[in-house]
Amino acid sequence: MHRFIIVGGGAGGLELATRLGDRFGSTDSKTPSKAQVTLVDRNPTHIWKPLLHEVAAGSMDPFTQELEYAAQALWHGFEFQQGDLIGLDRANKRIKIGALRDDEAGELLPERELEYDTLVMAIGSTTHFFGVEGAQENSIALDTVSQAELFRKRLIAACIRAKHVAPEPVAAVAGVDEPDDPNVDTVPRIQVAIVGAGATGVELSAELRNTAQVLSAYGLHKLDPKHDVGIVLIEAGPRILPALQERVSTATAELLTKLGVKLMTGETVAQVGRDSIHTASGKVIRADLTVWAAGIKAPAILSSLDGLTINRLGQLIVRRTLQTENDENIFALGDCAACPWPGNDRGVPPRAQAAHQQASFLFKSFERLLQGKLLPEYTYRDFGSLVSLGHYSAVGNLMGGLIGGNMLIEGLFARFMYMSLYRLHVAALHGYARMVLDTIAHWLRRSTAPRVKLH
Repeated sequence: MHRFIIVGGGAGGLELATRLGDRFGSTDSKTPSKAQVTLVDRNPTHIWKPLLHEVAAGSMDPFTQELEYAAQALWHGFEFQQGDLIGLDRANKRIKIGALRDDEAGELLPERELEYDTLVMAIGSTTHFFGVEGAQENSIALDTVSQAELFRKRLIAACIRAKHVAPEPVAAVAGVDEPDDPNVDTVPRIQVAIVGAGATGVELSAELRNTAQVLSAYGLHKLDPKHDVGIVLIEAGPRILPALQERVSTATAELLTKLGVKLMTGETVAQVGRDSIHTASGKVIRADLTVWAAGIKAPAILSSLDGLTINRLGQLIVRRTLQTENDENIFALGDCAACPWPGNDRGVPPRAQAAHQQASFLFKSFERLLQGKLLPEYTYRDFGSLVSLGHYSAVGNLMGGLIGGNMLIEGLFARFMYMSLYRLHVAALHGYARMVLDTIAHWLRRSTAPRVKLH
C-alpha cells in the first residue's frame, strides 16, 4: 500500500487526511485499505485557527468547537499519531516524532519513526516577533487555544481588579495622549494594546468591545465598557489591514472608530514592557494587556529538515505541483509553503481559503499519482477577503465569476458570508448533513448560554 503521511492537522491538513481516508482508507477491519493515510499533530484536537480571536474574547467556548483527531480518524479511515515532528530522513523516507509527555503522568509514548512514500507538510505558521525587545516575554500571541484562553482569563481578571481603581484625570498621567472623545477627561482604567492591524488584530479589537459590554452586564465589573476599557490597535504601516484593498481598510477603520477602538498607524513598536509599549517615534503607550498579532513565520523545524529549501520566512519553497523544490516525494501546503502565484509579484497568501484549495488540489493530484499519471499544476483563485467585527458587522470584498468582478460588502450580508466560511470547513470534514446539525446545535447552545464565557 502507498503510505501517505500528513504532518499538521490544521484546516488544510485535516481536510486532506479526511478526503484521502474516505477515498483510500477503510473504517471496517474486514475491508482492506487501498492506501495507508496517517495524520501527525502535536495536539489531540483540532480547532479552526481563524476562530481563535473569538476564543480570546470569550465569545466562543473552544471546547464546544474542538474536534478529536482520533475520532475523526476512526470515522474516516485514517490513522492519527500525536507528537511533534523532530526529524526527517529523506534518503530512507522516514520522519521522527518526539515523545509524548504529560505533566502529571510523564512519558506516554516514546520517540517514533514513521515511513512514508508521500509526505505532506501542513504545519501552518507561528507568530513572528521580529526580534522586538520584550515582545515575546510580555505579550500574548494567538497561535493556540491555550494562548487564547490565557488572554481571556487575564482580561477578566484585569476587569475585576480595575473596578476598584479610581479613574485618573488625563492631566495627571504623564505621556498619555488626549482622548478622542472631548467629553472624556479620564484615562481608561484598563487598556488592551493589540500590535498588528491585520485580520487577527482587527477582529480581536471588535470582539473585545463586545466582551467588555457583556462582562459589565453580568456584573463582573462596574466599568463603563467604552470609556473605562480602552482598546488600542497599533500598526507599523500607513493603514490597517495592509494586505487587503484600501477601500476595505477604510471601511473597517470607520467601523472600529465608531466602536471606540483607537487606531495608531505608522507606529513601529520598538520595545514591549510589562505595562507599556514604546514606539520608534518615542511614544509610550500604556498596556495592561498586550496581544502580538504583527506577523507570521513558518515553524523553526522546517529549517532543519534534511536540506529542504526554505525562504527568508522559513517556508518550504514548492513548485506549482506543491512538491518541494528538491524532493518530489515531499509536498507542502498552507502557511508553511511558499507557493508561486502566476501573474503576481508575490506568492500565494497565507489564508484559510488557500489551504482549503490546496488540500482539494492535492487530493486530486494523489489520485493521479497512484494511477501513475503526471501531476497537475496549482493555480490560486482569490475569492476575496472578509473581516469579522463581531456581532456588530463584517466587511470585505468578494471576487470572481460569481459576482462578475470585485465588490465591497459589509453589514449583515458580509457577516453571513463570514460565518459561512467556517460552516464550509465543517462540511469538508463531516459532510453537509452533519454540518447542518452542527449549526443547529451551535444555535441552541448560544440561546441557552451567556454570550461571553464568564469563567
